[in-house]
Amino acid sequence: MRIAVTGGAGKLGRTVVRELRASGHDVLSLDRRGDRAAGDVVLETTDFGQVLDALAGVDRSEPVEALVHLAAVPAPGILTDAATFANNVVSTFNAFWAAVRLGITKIVYASSETVLGLPFDTPPPYIPVDEEYPARPESVYSLVKHLEETMAVELCRWDPRLSISAFRFSNVMDPEDYARFPSFDADAMQRKWNLWGYIDGRDAAQAVERALERAPQGFERYIIANADTVMSRPNAELVAEVFPGVEYRETAGPNDTLLSIDKARRVLGYEPRHSWRDHVGG
Repeated sequence: MRIAVTGGAGKLGRTVVRELRASGHDVLSLDRRGDRAAGDVVLETTDFGQVLDALAGVDRSEPVEALVHLAAVPAPGILTDAATFANNVVSTFNAFWAAVRLGITKIVYASSETVLGLPFDTPPPYIPVDEEYPARPESVYSLVKHLEETMAVELCRWDPRLSISAFRFSNVMDPEDYARFPSFDADAMQRKWNLWGYIDGRDAAQAVERALERAPQGFERYIIANADTVMSRPNAELVAEVFPGVEYRETAGPNDTLLSIDKARRVLGYEPRHSWRDHVGG
């Protein structure tokens, strides 16, 4: 498949591009800070004309068949709220609308775990959390992600051929990030902000490929996390300490993810292959 990846030079984007290419796909990496030597195309995703032109084919190449949209200000607090809103919502509209205009019907994009209610200063309705309760944005960054999901719903209503998968990615990690994980056990509050979750970039890329292959028509949202938490301490102990009034639906294993990936497993065939424990023990 010929696939465009916006944000292809970012932390997650680099891994997604590498893994999709390793699987035999023809991948066009698009990023404002792209590396020309690596084959990236440099563009500004807030400029609709550049996005449309790139998806239609760069240097008279063939148009792309699928879009993976990862380009964004990646977290709150990096830019001002207004700048984050302006960049992210416009970039996502441009990517979606250019794909629609060109007849590209398969889209996978980065929503965010933040729409689940992070940093959970207001406790979640139950734990593990899933996609079944309404979005709870608690920052402008998260509000934009919620608006992007709403936009995707309406675009799919307008064109039933579209398949848009919103991936509520957890905190993206590379293998070199795992050395610090054992230190998290000392303070349950240090990582409570996302229920002690994470996503290995390689497993995130696997989820993207599964969605490109298997996602149904229409809009669906999926939590994409690893199969375990960042902690060695058992879930029941963590929840009792940090969220004592919240309904805890006990997980099969003591360290299974508290960001439920059951839907991604069921619909997409996603199954994480990596764990921080494979790198540093735990």
